[in-house]
Amino acid sequence: MRLASLALFLAALLPLAGCATDGQAWVELNGQRFEVEVADDDAERNRGLMFRESLAEGTGMLFVHDAERPLAYWMKNTKIPLDIFYFDASRKLVSVSRGVPPCSLGDRCPPYPSSGPALYVLELNAGQASVLGSKPGDTITFGPGIPARGEP
Repeated sequence: MRLASLALFLAALLPLAGCATDGQAWVELNGQRFEVEVADDDAERNRGLMFRESLAEGTGMLFVHDAERPLAYWMKNTKIPLDIFYFDASRKLVSVSRGVPPCSLGDRCPPYPSSGPALYVLELNAGQASVLGSKPGDTITFGPGIPARGEP
């Protein structure tokens, strides 16, 4: 009787086992996987990582734009030094801004532009681009659930 009760209890828990990671978006770059928050509308893209005190190791934020075009990001109200990766519609790395420092100058924070048209922007903790050996042409892989836009 106890074994049957334990089996029923465990069977009831199985659907919950993956809940903590279900729906967690991820990207992979140069063999390294990062859990990401996805910013795919204007409000989310505008807020980005503002006001955060830290960014957990192995995590980042993926910005998904509506159209491929030259982009420029800035660090307004961002407290975390970041590497900013720009990817085109084919998910190829266009350029990366390395070690971008925090900025508390409000609208006077400098922009960090892509070196060509981009559709996706990935922000990771500063230093990751060097750890990954990132270079233009590297390809990013998206996990399930990340919206793809403007792909050829």
